[in-house]
Order: sequence, then C-alpha cells, then structure tokens
Amino acid sequence: MHVEDLLRLESLDLTLLWGSPPLLAREISGVTATDLEDPGRFLQQGEIVLSGLVWWSAADEEAKTDRFVAALRDAGAAALLAGEETHGTVPEVLVDACRRHGIALLSVPVHTSFRAITDTVYLRQWGDLSRRPADHYALPENVRGELSRLLADGADPDTLLTRAVAHLGAPPCYVLSATGRTIARTPAAPPLPARQAARRLKAAAPFAAAPASTTLRVDPDASPYGQWYLHLPGPVDAPPRMLHEIAEVFAQYRQGVLRRRASVRVPATELLDLAAAPRPGSALLPAALRACGLPDHGPYTVIAVSMGAEEGAAEAGAEALDEVLRHLPGHRFATARLATGGAAAVIATDSGAPRAGSPASGAPGAVVAVLKGLWPTLDACDDATLPYGGISTPAAGPQELNGALEQARYALTAAVRAGSAGGTAQLTAVEDLTTLDALLAGIPADVRTAFGIHALGPLADDTNPSHRMLLETLDTFLAHNGSWARTAEALHLHVNTVHYRIGRVELLTGRDLARLDHKLDLKAALLCR
Repeated sequence: MHVEDLLRLESLDLTLLWGSPPLLAREISGVTATDLEDPGRFLQQGEIVLSGLVWWSAADEEAKTDRFVAALRDAGAAALLAGEETHGTVPEVLVDACRRHGIALLSVPVHTSFRAITDTVYLRQWGDLSRRPADHYALPENVRGELSRLLADGADPDTLLTRAVAHLGAPPCYVLSATGRTIARTPAAPPLPARQAARRLKAAAPFAAAPASTTLRVDPDASPYGQWYLHLPGPVDAPPRMLHEIAEVFAQYRQGVLRRRASVRVPATELLDLAAAPRPGSALLPAALRACGLPDHGPYTVIAVSMGAEEGAAEAGAEALDEVLRHLPGHRFATARLATGGAAAVIATDSGAPRAGSPASGAPGAVVAVLKGLWPTLDACDDATLPYGGISTPAAGPQELNGALEQARYALTAAVRAGSAGGTAQLTAVEDLTTLDALLAGIPADVRTAFGIHALGPLADDTNPSHRMLLETLDTFLAHNGSWARTAEALHLHVNTVHYRIGRVELLTGRDLARLDHKLDLKAALLCR
C-alpha cells in the first residue's frame, strides 16, 4: 500500500497538506501512533506516523516542530498524518517543517479515528500474489485458479479482465495504458476514447481523486510511460485488497507482453542503425525490415523523439514512442534507441486494415494527424519531462529511409526549439516547416549562431548601443517590406534618418538591401539570433 492510496479512500476523508508525487508513491510498511516530542527511536523505515499533536502548542518555538519532523525524516517515515481534533486545524508551522524536510503531510479530520487508519493499512496492504500466504488472499480460490490457468494459456486481456471481475457482478471495468489506450475492457464497459481515458487517469491522481471511481496502478515499478491502470468508472462493492490482486494479475500479464516486445528490440536497433548509415545497403534494408515484421515495400513514415540529455532519457523516449504508436492499430512499426541519442521508429504506413477510428490505410497524413492529437496525452504522463518529436514525409521505399530519418531529426530539432521557447511538449512534422522561421528552427543552435554572427558582421555585437539601434531599424525595415515611409512612421523617425541608418547597415554587413537575396540573408540572420 502506498501513501497516495490512503488519499483515495472516501471512508478516511484525509486531506493532503503537502507532498510531492514521489513522496506520495512511497510504500507503507506499517503504522505508529505517537505524541512524543522525539519519536525517532520508536519508528521503523517506511511507517506512517499518526499524531494528535498533543505535544505541540501555539506558544512553542518553531525549533520544537522542526525537531519532531526531522526525527521522522531521519527514521525514514513514509508520511505524517496529523489529527485536527486537538487544535482544530493542522498548524502552518508543521506544514512548513514537513516541506523543508521532505515529509508528506496529511490531515486527519475529527470524524476519522486513528484506529480506522491503522486497520485500513494492515488489512489492505498488498504485494506479489505468488509470495502471499494463501489465507491472505481476497480473491476466491476458484477465481485465483482460473486466472492462473488463463495466464498460463495466453488468454487475451479482455477475457482475463472479464473473468477477474465476474464474481463482482461483472461491473464496467478497463485496463488502460498511461496515455489512455484501452488494453482490456469488460462487455459492460463502453468504448473509451484515448483522450477521455487519459483525462480520467489524470483526475484519479491524489490531488483530484474522483470519488465515484476507482483507479489502481497495475505495476508500481513501471515507468510513467509504461504504466497500466485498472479503472472502474463506477462505485464497486469490493474489498480494496481484491482489486489490488486483480491489478497484480495484469502486472503478470504485462510482464509477458514486455518479454515478447523485447524479442524485437535487437532487429529494430539494427534497422535504425542501417537507416542512419550514410549509404544504407540495398540488400540489407529489406531483410532488416522483414526481421522487424515490417513489409519490405513502402510507404514508411519515420518519427524521432527526444526526452533531453539526462541519463535514461533515450530509454524513456523509446518507451514513450512505443506507447503512443500503439494507438495506431493495423500499423506495424519498429522502435529503438538511436546511437546518436534519443529514439526513433519506422512505421509501415499501409501495413494493414485499420480498426474504426484509426487512420485510413495508406494515408500517411492521417497517421501524422492522429499522433499530433495523442501527443498531449503523452505529455501528461510525466510532469517532469517534455517529450519532443519530429515526423518525416513518407518514404516510398527502403532506400528512402535514410532521408526520412534525417527529415525526422530535422523536424525534431525544430520541435525542441519551439517547445523550449513555450515550455510545452511539441510534435513537429516536416510538412509544418512552411515559413523561413520554421525552416531555420530545425538547424542546430550552434550553426544558427554562427550564421547570425557572420551574416550580421559587426552588428552581431549588440552590446554596442549604436549597433542595437541599427538592428532595430533593420528589423523594422524588413518587417515593412523595405518601405522607407512606413519604417520611419513605425520608429517615429524622419525618412532621412532611416536612409542614413540603413546605409550604415549596408556598410557594416556588406549587403545591398535593394536586392531580395540580401534582404533574405539578413532576415534569416535576425531570426537566427
């Protein structure tokens, strides 16, 4: 059981006063109730601490509260649950101390007893089904046996979920991926669009729990992009331990899925390495495509992804890309990390008849549209990371994969530049690069900088006030299509002054602003600054 699980229980009615997502994801090992000023020697690692705050008074110095919370931190406490009964509210000084020392703080209302919390933790903790004593199971013996047989026989996820909840009256139930993809649903559960499902998962976070629904992580150790969720949209009369055991069944199913996917990782890496080579071998590429389960004829679309330069970012990018591409039923693909960093995938655009609501076969543009629509759900998986992506135009055949990968990388660079400026995740297709600014955005930053410096000459030194003034005049002049009168009006200058300043620009840059190509050169240089 995790700290955030307590917040989802209506019966306890706890309130989160402070706690970051990693702290709320901490596993609870037990419970200690104490009102000692220094409880550290009585605490065990991972315990939640229940305190009525009898030890505190408004006249106390801040140091007393700080010592109490520091003792919890040093003992490795999972969270502090503070009762409201003694003082009416939880003191703000305690909230500040918990924030400083990194201890999650939950308030306990007067109508919730510490005994209820203790019973909830010890009765509803859950773990690996295979390691639990038989008398700790909540699922009936015959259900557990049937689910084990279904897992061993390779049953499809819909059948597995339907049988898992049959003894609960077959309520509507889903297993959803982190981006809202439906992995399994019961017959009573209507189809759920991915973006709507992703919103439900977001609403099920401990900060905005949806009391009428139940959402459980399937595998607490999974990454934000590989996580699955057991989601019951309506109220269900079942012990939480029973639902956790059903979730654990799907954790085992998910492990089997991951093992099968791992078998294509090596050929996918070889395919992307071949596509990245300057002179891809004509005989090797078709064989590499077939090894990945892809047709050896086009068209193909290539997408490249970046999660930053941090350790593990390339693996996260490959996992995120693999997840979002699974929203394209009927379209086979191969995903792998790139030797140069990041990840990429080759999509066989016409690789099968799509299901309802998926892109039309042989319509690469539809694939791009669907991916753009899904990108916000990928962004929502991990608040700490911004995923950027670039998509190529269709490659007619294997020999065009090298060029398509280069296009995807170029579009990715443009996406990173645009997204970093706006603080948002970005997915850019080559076909989006329809302006000079967009085209230049795909050029590496050091190349852009070098071009700007050399094209502008002395004007690139904008620490000189005179040069800043000339750059402003040049920018306004180009923005007004070289009109002397409109430039003068915009800058509140005399036309003769504009003529003088533009003359200085031409002298310092060696350009003739009566020529279109020179105007374009300087416009590009300004955009590259």
